[in-house]
Amino acid sequence: MLKRRIIACIVVKDGIAVQSIQFRKFLPVGSPAIAAENFNRWGVDEILLQDISATTENRGPDLGLIEKVARVTFVPLTVAGGISSVADIRNVLKSGADKVAINSAAFEHDTLIADSARYFGSQCIVASIDVHTKAGLAAYARSGRRKVSDDPITFAQKFEQSGAGELLVNSIHRDGTKLGYDIDLMDRFCSAVEIPVIACGGAGHPTHLFELLSETQVSAAAAANFFHFTEHSVLATKSYLATAGIDVRHDTYADYREHQIGEQGRVEKAPENYLLELVYQYYPEEVI
Repeated sequence: MLKRRIIACIVVKDGIAVQSIQFRKFLPVGSPAIAAENFNRWGVDEILLQDISATTENRGPDLGLIEKVARVTFVPLTVAGGISSVADIRNVLKSGADKVAINSAAFEHDTLIADSARYFGSQCIVASIDVHTKAGLAAYARSGRRKVSDDPITFAQKFEQSGAGELLVNSIHRDGTKLGYDIDLMDRFCSAVEIPVIACGGAGHPTHLFELLSETQVSAAAAANFFHFTEHSVLATKSYLATAGIDVRHDTYADYREHQIGEQGRVEKAPENYLLELVYQYYPEEVI
């Protein structure tokens, strides 16, 4: 299997990067471009830019925002939000994106995935499904506001057959909870399709990513809130995963493989004995 990918999500509402909690509550984080710049430095494999305002406001993608983020992004950039036509995809790609994730429009326009794959190639098209399990498994569109199907698995297979190159599965019920990924749900999608599956929703500690990557065949683990609030969060997570035997890309300037990761997902302080050994010993200048 290829190296497993770690994807950082930047959820944008009204032009500001936000923390999302079950698609209903949003707390400000800051500038999307600054977040992208940090993720690049911290060794993330890809960035997913999700403009949730675009869909709810019935407008197209914010091309200015995409251009700003693309300027500081040197890993593959996927853009989601407001994409409803081939023309939208063309404009997003011209603005600097490498891929697009299509959610609501994929359910509302039967041929959009197929048309997009034919024009731009399957490698460029990510089919996105927002899933909730509160009253049985169901797929939702319009940022989780409109139920579109009681059989999201069948839709995933349909999107694959239409030419989607990847499948993004977002667990609404786990979003922002820090309870971990819905392992059973992701396993069902992995078993149903042959294209790479990206899991999102629920990450709160590196152990959650380890459980996902060790117990399912997902190609990538995506997280938003978890990566925003701890410096070097991606580096620490990758170090944890590599130490645990998960095959991830780890070629950045810092390596925390010898460090402990605390309950909040932060790198713990090194033991006192170790730190004392690092203290430089000063000796008075010898007078002859």
